[in-house]
Amino acid sequence: MTFVLTKNCEVQNMPQLEVARKHGAYASLEKLFARQPKDIIEEVKTSGLRGRGGAGFPTGMKWSFVPQNTGKPIYLVVNADESEPGTFKDRFLLERDPHLLIEGIIAASYAIGSHTAYVYFRGEFYRQWELFEKACAEARAAGLIGKNILGKGYDLEIYAHRGAGAYICGEETALLSSLEGGRGYPRIKPPFPAIEGLFACPTIVNNVETICAVPYIVREGGAGYRKFGTEKSSGTKLFSVCGHVKKPGVYEVPLGTPFKSFFKDYCGGTNGRPLKAVIVGGSSVPVLTAEQVMTMTLDYEAAQIAGTLLGSGGMIIVDDSVCAVEALADLARFYAHESCGQCTPCREGTGWSKKILDRLEAGRGEDSDISLLLQLADNMGGKTICTFADALAMPIRSWIKCFRTEFEDHLRLKTCPMKIGTLNSIRSS
Repeated sequence: MTFVLTKNCEVQNMPQLEVARKHGAYASLEKLFARQPKDIIEEVKTSGLRGRGGAGFPTGMKWSFVPQNTGKPIYLVVNADESEPGTFKDRFLLERDPHLLIEGIIAASYAIGSHTAYVYFRGEFYRQWELFEKACAEARAAGLIGKNILGKGYDLEIYAHRGAGAYICGEETALLSSLEGGRGYPRIKPPFPAIEGLFACPTIVNNVETICAVPYIVREGGAGYRKFGTEKSSGTKLFSVCGHVKKPGVYEVPLGTPFKSFFKDYCGGTNGRPLKAVIVGGSSVPVLTAEQVMTMTLDYEAAQIAGTLLGSGGMIIVDDSVCAVEALADLARFYAHESCGQCTPCREGTGWSKKILDRLEAGRGEDSDISLLLQLADNMGGKTICTFADALAMPIRSWIKCFRTEFEDHLRLKTCPMKIGTLNSIRSS
């Protein structure tokens, strides 16, 4: 297949400008500057590109919301704060092809009328930030960043900013608060960032994968991009695969690819044990059983029909050695730790969920715990400023729905059934 994002990711020394240009980097800029910014936005609309950070909002439509002639500067902010458990595809792009991101930033900034772009890096991404800074320095020396880019009369400066490792700063308004120097608290919307974002100015926030798809659209046109994928889910998508799988890694496939063939042909299946469940789009989306996931295709609409979300494409493979209660308890510990604490349903609900699941797994559960967990999920979902609380509420509902008998067994046996099985196997040997 034709790779939109990962074509050059296996090329040695691709982060170096000389190597990158030999493999087509910045080739889209001549076409870019030959067209009007509004025409680029229309091409992105035609392409059907949707945000690859999790929400899946149409990118071109988002760009068109930016008001022009307000007298305020317009900002592009690239979300490189990839902190979703199970997701590492943006990190892959940053390490393997940083010039693709820079090329995409130039195109996106030109389209929305921005002359200043920020890339917000996850705090732990020191190596990726360092590679990006070096790539920017080379691009700047070559006249690809700065004043009068390629003599076309367009100015753009790119700044790389490192966060401090807070998961909440992956949420776009919390990211903007952090970038301004404040605490990473999400903001009430409206106003949306496109109208009033960074420094109260019009701002577009897109993640790394989304921006990296733009150069291909500029070169091949929106119709060229639509050759991949389905009618409603166009293009290709990166999936970062981990867990109980033979070949973990980052894979680029057309949207609409059947999960069954993706799992077999790309991932090689499990490590020998039966497949139990799959988290398709990162830890915050509803889990699916093996039976459910084997009949779905990897696109936004099919995921929704199956009862989950494509999310960030962070695919976690779970075999039958995993206890559903323990898995959910691990997720709850993460979200309880990472809650920013601004909203009471999230601050209290995540912590309370963690305590209940910990005692369930330890064999100290109470008969009301399952219904209490579901009640907590209802009180968290859709009740907060951002969707962080939903990121635990959805897994709680889905893990209990898919594996309720395991939760009931923990109450009945007063211990984890998996531990009993392990003890019996040890005794028999």
